[in-house]
Formats: sequence, structure tokens, C-alpha cells
Amino acid sequence: MGLLDNLKARLEPAKGKVSDLAQQHGDKIDRGLDRVARTVDERTKGKYSDRIQTGTGKAKGAMDRLAHKDAEGGEERGGGAPGGTPGGTTPPAGPPPAS
Repeated sequence: MGLLDNLKARLEPAKGKVSDLAQQHGDKIDRGLDRVARTVDERTKGKYSDRIQTGTGKAKGAMDRLAHKDAEGGEERGGGAPGGTPGGTTPPAGPPPAS
């Protein structure tokens, strides 16, 4: 238990930094994920397209959650709309669009 607590204490500052970086560079990360997914799909000749899309969607979702969650309490950061969008617009209700 002491080792795990020590590890958590050391990683906590890094979690905040990663969250801030994900918030600042989310658009670049999304473009990079799309580019990698497209490259892998082309190299596998479309054989794993559904799996690549699923993985890309999960990676983007995880990045969005990381970018919009406060490191301590899971609260959304200020500066955006209640939905956490940077432009101040509220996203439409319903499931996210499939990419």
C-alpha cells in the first residue's frame, strides 16, 4: 500500500500537466489520430477499418475526457460552455457522431 500511495502522489502533478496540454492542443491531437488511423487503414488495405475507427473513437473520447476534467474533482474547467466546447456553443443532444 505504501508503494501505490507513493506512486499516486508522484503522478498527480503530471496528470494536471497532461490535462492542460490535452486541453490546449486537442485539435492537433485529433488531427494526428485521424492521420494515423488513415495511414494504418491504407496499409492494411481496409481489412481492419471497423476496428481502427472504434479505436480512434475511443482514443478521442479519452483525450476529450482528460482535457475537460479537472485533475482533482472531475469538475469541468471554465472557459467554455457547459458542454465543454471551446467555442462556447452547446453540442446537440444525443450520441456523438461516428467518425
